[in-house]
Amino acid sequence: MAKTRIRLLAVTVLTLLLSTFSFAGSSSAGPSAGESAAAHPEMVVSAQWLADHLNDPKVVILHVADKAADYRRGHIPGARYLSTDDFTTGNDVELPSVDKLKEVFEKLGVSDDTRVVIYTTAWPPMAGRAFFTLDYMGHDKTSMLDGGIEHWMIEKRAVTSEEPKITHGKFTPHVHEEVRALLDEAKKSTEADSKEIPVDSRPMRRFKDGHLAGAVPIYWQDTLVDPNNDPVFLSPEKLKALFESRGVKPGKKLVTYCEVGLQASHMYFVARYLGYDAAMYDGSIHEWSMVNNLPVVKGDSPR
Repeated sequence: MAKTRIRLLAVTVLTLLLSTFSFAGSSSAGPSAGESAAAHPEMVVSAQWLADHLNDPKVVILHVADKAADYRRGHIPGARYLSTDDFTTGNDVELPSVDKLKEVFEKLGVSDDTRVVIYTTAWPPMAGRAFFTLDYMGHDKTSMLDGGIEHWMIEKRAVTSEEPKITHGKFTPHVHEEVRALLDEAKKSTEADSKEIPVDSRPMRRFKDGHLAGAVPIYWQDTLVDPNNDPVFLSPEKLKALFESRGVKPGKKLVTYCEVGLQASHMYFVARYLGYDAAMYDGSIHEWSMVNNLPVVKGDSPR
């Protein structure tokens, strides 16, 4: 009888312990943890993830640069060179035609089922611009390399000057016009009762020089841990806190803008990563005030 009681007591204690651990486990994976994570974690890949997929035929790495020499100097093994001139046009940095973009990406081996990973040796927002372009074209399997080639090299990973052999891709565009805000939408976003919020992605001094009415300032560099040396993204929790500190909360569409649509492309990426409905005002301040001479608000007040 004594042995039976001991066994029953042991089973009871073990059951209680397992229940406690099970509850703790379910709690850590519950709604609170889910709410704090990025809405689209697949949009950012780590250097380790990319290293594990360098030989994956379904992964295409795009090295965005202004000049081919920057690419030949050293790139991630297997990366293909995407010139900034191939996905922008004119001094205003506008989108080329859909046919031109289809041709550009197909030559780089991008197909409908390709996972595209982007990094840049050009100005960092050019990576965001490349993402925006593919998002506009309807390619929903595009990611950014967290920290870019800078972090890749910090981790002492190999770079090469060898150019990969490229098999021509087959890319079917499904254009999402709603992600590119034109002048009329930018105007509507400035109205007091608008369901959209303009997000100024420029430095604070440029915001104070003149911004769209109702705009909130979130400088694109503030979304990175160390933009000059190790440009990995802040954690999703810190990014959300940054947005909320500027009064940006889910429920309204964000219209990002800057000077000509580059810094704004980076902010568009971050907004999408966090799950916000977003569009990028391609014309930005250049079209707004320099071309159309529309009014801006000076100082640090939204209106």
